[in-house]
Amino acid sequence: MTPNTPSVIRIGVIGAGFMGRQHVEFIRMVGGAELSAIADPVIRGEAFGCPTYPDARDMLDAEDLDAVVIANPNALHVDTAIDCLSAGVAVLLEKPVAATYAESLRLVDAVSQFDGRLLVGHHRRHHPAVTRAKEAVQNGEIGQLVGVSGMWSARKEDRYFTDIPWHTQRGAGVMLINLVHDLDLLRHLCGEVAEVQAIVSSQTRGMEVEDTVAVNLRFESGVVGSFLASDAGVSPWGWDQSTEDNVEFPYLPDGVAYSLVGTGGALSVPNLAKYSYSSSVDADWHSPLSRTYLPVAPQVSFHAQLAHFLDVVRGASPLVSVEDASRTLALVEAAALAAARRGTVNVAQFRAEAMAQARL
Repeated sequence: MTPNTPSVIRIGVIGAGFMGRQHVEFIRMVGGAELSAIADPVIRGEAFGCPTYPDARDMLDAEDLDAVVIANPNALHVDTAIDCLSAGVAVLLEKPVAATYAESLRLVDAVSQFDGRLLVGHHRRHHPAVTRAKEAVQNGEIGQLVGVSGMWSARKEDRYFTDIPWHTQRGAGVMLINLVHDLDLLRHLCGEVAEVQAIVSSQTRGMEVEDTVAVNLRFESGVVGSFLASDAGVSPWGWDQSTEDNVEFPYLPDGVAYSLVGTGGALSVPNLAKYSYSSSVDADWHSPLSRTYLPVAPQVSFHAQLAHFLDVVRGASPLVSVEDASRTLALVEAAALAAARRGTVNVAQFRAEAMAQARL
């Protein structure tokens, strides 16, 4: 525990849009934390049961906070987080960590400079099914990992774009808003990506931002994978439909977001259905398949993330550091570059070149 950390942690929320309001409710439900203030330029007069401020700096100056949750627009993430770190408060920063990989490096430096406590909100990593799936891969429960595939597709309503103008601008497409979650989990489960290919489309809505993307991945381990993401098409497939993390989505208890294929079996996530041939050493594709489910205690990712954040406030190491999250952002940008070039991008080379350019 850091010095002078109180038993009840006072948290401020910056940004009272969709995600910010969700975080408000999460804080109200957890023990050991108190919603102490909210900063947002467009909530004046609303009743939240705590002081409200038009600007994050005003809130930091006026309130004695231990921590903040930052859920404002992507383009403001880095500057806001640096302001909070310089004020000495711990930060839970919604993904993406920054609008660009190069900009995220400023935050990497700031965490080091201020010896900051910062957790990036890739909440799915906190889901118990992800923890169990990672254990299964690492322990060889499906043999040597060969490949992975997945999908996230749901049709966003028109007002998602008409009511929030920045949702139509560069950096707010399905890649950086939605696919970033999936690429983060694929990195978490399968390791770093060596090469990426991608195809994007904006044909459904004709906006500046893409609505559909398909990516191919080669991981440093030799595992290969693919993923399809769209915010314009109806489907039952995806993390949000397969968990109870987000009540805005219909829940399918046996839904699948990712399929992991190994030499000794297969595993779907998050339902944790494990498929394998018979136990015979001679089993092959002609053998019957069996299905069992890996046991895991249910928990909502956001609740687990907030509990972990309270530990980070007290001095624990974050499960998702800013440097880790920046690598996910670099992968998303490398995918966008691959789509623009209609070719393959070496991810490590992309990171190195972007870092060199950012340091100039």
